[in-house]
Amino acid sequence: MQYYQQGSKFIWYRFTAPDGRRVRRSTKTIDKRKAQELEDKHRAQLWDEHKLGVQREVLWNTACVRWVKESTKTSINDDLDKLRWLDAFLRDQPLHTITTDRIEQLIEAKLAEGVANATINRYTTLVGSILRKAHGPWHCLNELPHIRKLKEPDKRIRWITREQADLLIAELPPHQKAMVEFSLATGLRASNVTGLEWSQISPSGSKAWLHPDQTKNSKPMSVPFNTTAQRVVSERRGIHPIYLFTFKGKRIKRAHTAAFKKALVRAGIENFRWHDLRHTWASWHVQNGTPLNVLQELGGWSSYEMVLRYAHLAPDQLANYANNIEGD
Repeated sequence: MQYYQQGSKFIWYRFTAPDGRRVRRSTKTIDKRKAQELEDKHRAQLWDEHKLGVQREVLWNTACVRWVKESTKTSINDDLDKLRWLDAFLRDQPLHTITTDRIEQLIEAKLAEGVANATINRYTTLVGSILRKAHGPWHCLNELPHIRKLKEPDKRIRWITREQADLLIAELPPHQKAMVEFSLATGLRASNVTGLEWSQISPSGSKAWLHPDQTKNSKPMSVPFNTTAQRVVSERRGIHPIYLFTFKGKRIKRAHTAAFKKALVRAGIENFRWHDLRHTWASWHVQNGTPLNVLQELGGWSSYEMVLRYAHLAPDQLANYANNIEGD
């Protein structure tokens, strides 16, 4: 037995598994005999899995806890909401019992609630992501079930005009007015706006930096500020020592609040979410001639396909190229 203390009183063991992986684990004991028994049991389990194809039984609950701990998603709170609902269907279920039929039952249950197909697909996508982790790097699931995707209607991009934006801003309380102006000027997602710290803003107030764990593509991002964004930053200086946007001395954690919804009603704007401010920012850019590849960089989208949905908003820009094949 190869064991060591690694800065704690407990005995740790380490060995090479049959598939070549390096295993290192604490035994949570100082008893050498018990530590040896734990290591032997672990070795035997890995041998059975690798050589005999014996499937290690891992419960859905355990997999969910590991998923959350390892997640680097900025939208993890959305996943937590979905996991709470899924708990009623999958709690205490071994992963290998989550079959295609079981997932179909889940789909039917969500359909009975009257939710949209796109919403149901987000739930099944989360289930699939966790199962793929179990099948891949976690090595605790031999086969993946087929997960049906429901057909989703093509969505229109929801954006508002500058006149509508002015009406909305006029109806907002001061702290949300600043956030909306800043969002329309930068295109940042709600979580990036509410969590933006002064330490991420340049001394000149001309740009900000987002860390990899704050972006959807897990890459660092530089955000240039236009005149409006710089004005908002200047007006917010000295209000709070850490966060750019606060209310009554505390960080604002949610953007799409009741106050925002009521302001939309007073401004006569329907079917509009906070995230549509980002769509509005992108739409305004394209309408004013910003190339799509530049928009991709400004908005931090991971793929060019993500910005192609705004291409139809630049007809005049494309019309300039239509004449390229005209004769003299």
